[in-house]
Amino acid sequence: MSATITVPRSLADEVVAIRRDLHMHPELGFAEIRTAGFVAARLRTLGYEVHEGIGRTGVVGVIRGGRPGKTVMLRADMDALPVLEERTHEYRSRVEGAMHACGHDGHVAMLLGAAALIADRKDELAGTVCLVFQPAEEGLGGAKVMVEDGLFERFGIERAYGLHLSTKYPTGVLGFREGPMYASSDSIDIEVEGIGGHGSAPHDAVDPIYAAAQFVTSVQQVVARQIDPLEPAVITIGAFHAGTTHNVIPRTARLMGTVRAFSTGVREAMPARIERVLRSCCESAGASYTFDYSWRYPVTSNDAEQTRYARGLAAATLGDELVVDAAMLMGAEDFSFFAQRVPACFYTLGCSGDRNTSHPHHSSLFDIDEAALPNGVAMMAALAFDAPRNAP
Repeated sequence: MSATITVPRSLADEVVAIRRDLHMHPELGFAEIRTAGFVAARLRTLGYEVHEGIGRTGVVGVIRGGRPGKTVMLRADMDALPVLEERTHEYRSRVEGAMHACGHDGHVAMLLGAAALIADRKDELAGTVCLVFQPAEEGLGGAKVMVEDGLFERFGIERAYGLHLSTKYPTGVLGFREGPMYASSDSIDIEVEGIGGHGSAPHDAVDPIYAAAQFVTSVQQVVARQIDPLEPAVITIGAFHAGTTHNVIPRTARLMGTVRAFSTGVREAMPARIERVLRSCCESAGASYTFDYSWRYPVTSNDAEQTRYARGLAAATLGDELVVDAAMLMGAEDFSFFAQRVPACFYTLGCSGDRNTSHPHHSSLFDIDEAALPNGVAMMAALAFDAPRNAP
């Protein structure tokens, strides 16, 4: 493994500056116009072949080595979240109601930093490196849209790598895990229909709130009593809307929820199990229902060989002391759509330096320790130089 990667102080400072600029100008999924334009311009300046508009607002920068090798992709997601930032630092979001609360600004900045190192040492490259700047990771499936837009066919991608900043790990630490790492994420939308009436005479009505409330409680038996305790799964009802005032039984109640699993078998069985509980609760109350189950993100599962390879490269590049086993997370990642197509490895980069950089992802107080960014740059650059020749 070729692992001699040094990130000059000037480049590290530039990466921080890019991250802060992006943080001040967050854009939501499929609206990353400024971000995509910034990325494309930067890549062109560095001499990359640039392709825009892939998966609507996605950007791919291509650089080819002079020796035979595989075609590998390195991915960074670009979108922000509809969150009002509460922090008051000088690079606070300037877009009201939008915020980089998941570290994607850092992902883009690190991959652009790696792009500079790769371009500077282009003569050392083998194969082809595709830098994939992906839109709309936060719930809209931008990775899937890029795949459907022919990402793999157009560029002949054979291996995929990506990272995610994490406030769960100390600054600069890289975490790897073979097999399932992030859960699947699916959505349920339910409408329970009853018969409206006066709150003083429930016997003259069919109360959809009662039936829906019974369902919210009862559906937890699916995880508690129908799934192997050794198989992680979650059903969360995140929204419950019904009624308008104190003394009126409404006609409908609407619920929204998320369903998570690490096993394909468990995931596939969830719709029937959940609907069976819903049907029982509604029939006992005399109500009817509609049930929509949306298949969203599959399990993000790392190829074992690729993970062992990338972990070894990380140790050679940054030192054994900065490489750890990553935990499984019930969060979801649409990198899963890339990992379904080619052998892939998705890993984490710790960015928790103090109490200000240890808030959970999606929090309005989220921030990262920017001292982690050079390690992310170095690892992405190491993959670009090494993987086309040495990845299994």
